[in-house]
Amino acid sequence: MDLAPPSSSTLVRRDASATLARRLIGLSAVRLSVLTLFLALVALVYLRGVTGGVSSTVAFGTVVAGYAFAAVYAALLRRARLHTAIAYTQVITDQLLWSSIVYLTGGAGSGAVSLYGLTSVAAAIALGARGAVVGFCSGAVAYVAVTALLVSGLLPPPPDQDVGVFSLTWATAAYPLVANLSALLVVAAMCGYLAERLSTAGGDLARAEERAVNAERLAGLGRLAAGLAHEIRNPLGGISGSIELLRSSPQLTDEDRALCDIVYREASRLNDLVEDMLDLARPQPPNLAWVDLAQTSQDVVALAAKSGRGEDVQVEFRGPQTLRVRADAAKLRQLLWNLIRNAVQASGAGATVVVELERVANNDTFIRVIDQGPGIPADAADRIFDAFYTTRSHGTGVGLAVVKSIVDGHGWRVSVESGVLGGTIFSVRLPWVEQEAVVSEDPVEVDG
Repeated sequence: MDLAPPSSSTLVRRDASATLARRLIGLSAVRLSVLTLFLALVALVYLRGVTGGVSSTVAFGTVVAGYAFAAVYAALLRRARLHTAIAYTQVITDQLLWSSIVYLTGGAGSGAVSLYGLTSVAAAIALGARGAVVGFCSGAVAYVAVTALLVSGLLPPPPDQDVGVFSLTWATAAYPLVANLSALLVVAAMCGYLAERLSTAGGDLARAEERAVNAERLAGLGRLAAGLAHEIRNPLGGISGSIELLRSSPQLTDEDRALCDIVYREASRLNDLVEDMLDLARPQPPNLAWVDLAQTSQDVVALAAKSGRGEDVQVEFRGPQTLRVRADAAKLRQLLWNLIRNAVQASGAGATVVVELERVANNDTFIRVIDQGPGIPADAADRIFDAFYTTRSHGTGVGLAVVKSIVDGHGWRVSVESGVLGGTIFSVRLPWVEQEAVVSEDPVEVDG
């Protein structure tokens, strides 16, 4: 028996359906109140208390039909799950009910035409802009149909009503028909627009609240990570030093040295993770100075070729021999190292990672790290730089968050782009800063 909890998307759909059901129940109550009120007005104003004629029969029949529809919809809302279909059906049947009241109270010039607009407002509240459109279209069709039937004589005015209040020719019906349709269109358009704006604002607010909750949670995790990092760094340094001494011993076999190399690499990887966590938890402002970006990039590329998966993933440098930028040298080196390490981890055996530098026409500088991995899913692109978020089962979600922190600290910009067939390009844009720019004319390629 499957006892797994429902997914978040399932819970969202259930909440939306429950919300729509509550709105429909509330709107049903409003509809019944309006029907009852108009029954009283028709009885007092148009019928003057006289019952038993055609008008009173139609009026009472309309109210009874309204209550009957409300009962059917209430039963369906309790048992069925097609809340959206029920809502659209309610909108259309409401417009038909109002049409009988429009017929009793003057046709084209009736004041009850405003009820069509009321349904458009209710539809926008329950269903958004699409509901407002359905409300207007169904109301307009019903209104024009009642007017056309009266003018053509297919539907005569109630015999117990004053014929003088009815528009029975197109000459007298045209003006109120166009004016009322225009007013209904404006009401529907405004309601639809406001419904969409409220929906967008509500979604933005929900996302902002979710980010605030996540930020608070991540702040706690950051403090915990910083404390753990301090506790881990000292014994980790002891392990690395001991392994260095051990693997230099002449008594070790080749297999022992291979095992020592594995331990040393893993200790170095843990040390990188500890440094990333400390930088993420307690970011420091950059210490700006003139730095040779090209030389720093070549150094990091050479280092990447000798560590981690440098044996089965090739790392190449493409760019000028010299390129000066204003940056914190240590943080720039860390940014490059994290981007290259991320690209190497995402690449398969035999792939190539390219580190490319370019200064464009407006003198802005671009750092691009290009891999041949599977790419980043579209739903993860907006969160790829969030702390502790990762798309890999063995990732920590810290390295790219540190990259974003360094980029923001310098006032740079970072973006990510994935191709349809895979591969990812991380691009860091360094705006031009007045400097004694030194850029070599001859590009250089360095293979790691």
